[in-house]
Amino acid sequence: MSPAAVSSDLTVTAEDGALLAARADGPEDAPVTLVLAHGWTLDASAWERQAEQLAGEGVRVVRYDQRGHGRSQGGLAPWSIDLLGRDLARVIEQTAPTGAVVLGGHSMGGMTIMALAAARPELFEGGAEGGRIKGVLLTSTSAGGLDPRGRREAPLRLRVQGHVQSAFFGYCAVTPRSSERIRARLPGPERGLNPFLVKRYLYGPTAPRQAVLAGARMIHGCPMIAVAGWYPALMAHDKAGALGALAGVPVEVVVGALDRLTPVVHSRRLVDELPQAALHIEPGCGHMLLTERPQVVAEPLRRLCREAARDANPDPIRHSN
Repeated sequence: MSPAAVSSDLTVTAEDGALLAARADGPEDAPVTLVLAHGWTLDASAWERQAEQLAGEGVRVVRYDQRGHGRSQGGLAPWSIDLLGRDLARVIEQTAPTGAVVLGGHSMGGMTIMALAAARPELFEGGAEGGRIKGVLLTSTSAGGLDPRGRREAPLRLRVQGHVQSAFFGYCAVTPRSSERIRARLPGPERGLNPFLVKRYLYGPTAPRQAVLAGARMIHGCPMIAVAGWYPALMAHDKAGALGALAGVPVEVVVGALDRLTPVVHSRRLVDELPQAALHIEPGCGHMLLTERPQVVAEPLRRLCREAARDANPDPIRHSN
């Protein structure tokens, strides 16, 4: 990391007073700030590898725990993806008040960026305020249509699964304490079926064991109230046709070919709506692409940051060998 680089813990105050935990790494005078939003049941540490690399190359990197996750407070209910978009606006305002900004979002974090784009198009390039957001990475995410219930074109198996999951998370949402006690009696994130199931549904078959265990620990550490409470928000998320603000900035879309949660078809739909966006499908990877193959996510972030910084400094970011 460069001598001018610093790391600091920050606190962002959301519109309802909820306190969101954030961390900044990299030079305080960097020409670009990269803001990273994580996915459902995870926390800011999901971006550890990318933050470490890019901060060491001269980018200021801000990552934060979404509300109800990690060290962030949950705030007022009901929760929605639109609320997360407003949280992201606060994160930008309070941690990167000036300069160029690049956004990266994984899964629910990508949906967060879409919500921000729909609600605050002026923040993006070409907007009335000069468009401070200069690039966007969307990885393993969707603009909507995740709920199979009521969709006649969805296979019966998926519709039934959707009803079962909705009932399960609904029960957990109204019984968070007993649900936590039940989970505490089950095998932890490093034994029994836990890592097997995490790998099966979130990773590719050749994913490193340490990556799988890291994901399992994050999921296991997420409070049940957040696990259950955010599920209906994910199912209700629908920003298809509302992403016009993203047409004015470089967008990269990255997805694992074996993603079960947000399959490749969702990334293709994003690119259909944003024809200028670049799509990369990584073979053999699942939903947790950012930890399974960190470099596949770091590289497009690097490109976006270099492009955003080009006008401010002819050589703003050093590529590490």
